[in-house]
Amino acid sequence: MTKPVYFLYTKSIGLYLNFLSFIYPEKATQIAYSLFAEPRKGRLFKSNLPKILEEAEIESFYFKEQKFKSYIWKGNQTVIILVHGWESNSLRWQKLLPYLKETGSTIIAIDAPAHGLSSGNKFDIPKYAAYINIVAKKYNPKYLIGHSLGGKTCLYYQYFYKNKNIEKIVTLGSPSDFKILLNKYIKLLSLNTIIKKSLEVQYRKIFRSSLTFFSGKHFASKINTRGLIAHDISDSVVAYEEGKKIASGWKDSIFIETKGLGHSMHDEDLYQKITQFLLEDLK
Repeated sequence: MTKPVYFLYTKSIGLYLNFLSFIYPEKATQIAYSLFAEPRKGRLFKSNLPKILEEAEIESFYFKEQKFKSYIWKGNQTVIILVHGWESNSLRWQKLLPYLKETGSTIIAIDAPAHGLSSGNKFDIPKYAAYINIVAKKYNPKYLIGHSLGGKTCLYYQYFYKNKNIEKIVTLGSPSDFKILLNKYIKLLSLNTIIKKSLEVQYRKIFRSSLTFFSGKHFASKINTRGLIAHDISDSVVAYEEGKKIASGWKDSIFIETKGLGHSMHDEDLYQKITQFLLEDLK
């Protein structure tokens, strides 16, 4: 889809929702929420699973009415949980896995709500964190590594569940402020104040928190876990400043600035630093 077509497409949706909000405000808000919370890519299919995931032991877990999948590469008693980001899946860890396997650790990757082989059609961080908690209760992980929204979910998980077994957390290209993401979406569709306020109310209910405090910086400021934050200065998806915000609130953390990696953050040197941080304590 070309930029002009995409612009017209998004503005047409926004125009329709704004008109609908004056007649059926609840329906308009629900559609706007669905468009924001439902990933458009990131699904996996069991009939065509990538080889690296086929090699893992695939385990099903349940949270309320939904099923989610994890992929386990068994090693020693040191357990690392991997938490991918928005519109992605556990395959995103393919390039990091060889480095982590060399440590001998047991590695577990989780498919987020509505991603990979997990069920559902909507994503939210509290639900994703509940998935981590279910896996953590069984496997007692020592380390968490999260990319993008997965990194923010790791921070929320430790903030909310306070798992004493978690010693270190790594976040890669992760956002801090939820309001920035929501406002970016509202601006993209040019949504009116009616829908904006209704979306904010809906997310306050989901988060059980004000949107201001639903931030990576706030979560990080309330945990004692040691952390490593890596963010690329050329990240066009999540601004570099978001990583710096998290670092400013995280007392016991190291910040790594990368160049030229974009949002994906795939890099041999970075992956070596991550494994060093986890197992040898990078200074």
